[in-house]
Amino acid sequence: MTFVTFPRPSVAPMVSRRLERRLRKVGDRLRELRTDLATVDAQLAQLAEEADDLALRALMSDAPFDAAESRNAGRHADAMARHRQHVLAEIAEREAEQDRLLDQLSG
Repeated sequence: MTFVTFPRPSVAPMVSRRLERRLRKVGDRLRELRTDLATVDAQLAQLAEEADDLALRALMSDAPFDAAESRNAGRHADAMARHRQHVLAEIAEREAEQDRLLDQLSG
């Protein structure tokens, strides 16, 4: 009885394809995050300017409504600044992941 042996498929191409697919997904996510960051930066600039204007108006008018409106605008600007920090943190995480994947792919 003769046994026929077939060569085993190489695992390296499968791993390489999986890494490349993951790398593409990370790259796509980075592009989305950078686009989001540009949008957040524009919104934050507008909200901060509005908050500053309302704070100045509240100082000049001494009206309770103006003070409340100023505080509300400040909270919106603060929330957008926190969101910006989250986006920046996720960008840093994805860049680190991309670096790890590139190291695995090359090594």
